[in-house]
Amino acid sequence: LAASLPAFSAPLSDRQKAIESIGTGMAIALPVIAGGITLYKRDRKGLWQLAEETVLTVGTAYALKQIVRERRPDGSDMHSFPSDTTALAASGSSYLWGRYGWQYGLPALAASQFVSYSRVQADRHHWYDTLASSGIAFGYSYFVTSRFEKRYRIHTELDASPDGGMVRMSYRW
Repeated sequence: LAASLPAFSAPLSDRQKAIESIGTGMAIALPVIAGGITLYKRDRKGLWQLAEETVLTVGTAYALKQIVRERRPDGSDMHSFPSDTTALAASGSSYLWGRYGWQYGLPALAASQFVSYSRVQADRHHWYDTLASSGIAFGYSYFVTSRFEKRYRIHTELDASPDGGMVRMSYRW
């Protein structure tokens, strides 16, 4: 059936193909890099959380893709919603944000949003397909991922405001 669907868009330019390929590579790299950071920190609990979040996110995206019949923008098939490639990337970035904070999460989030852009510009997904995948990943991260506790359980936090700033330090017994 998918082979008989007509394609509605023009073929991708070399630039669009390159962006799509880079996006796909980043989608694979993000959870791998998140795993590497977790191993570097010797964070076994975090490694299990990353694996659980990734399986849940990608599994949910894949299941929804089989249930929801949404035509891709290029007309190639009916598996547009949600984007499983973006789900893979967003699982790594949402894990890093939830486990290690914005310092790790912000660059990873930017990379996962590039993956979303690459899928949309290649006419493989609508913008809302990639937004849904990111939402699924961040939802699972909220429930699955806990903050990393350093060995000595000392937590520091820096808050900035227009009137000044505040440094907070705490110890968990």
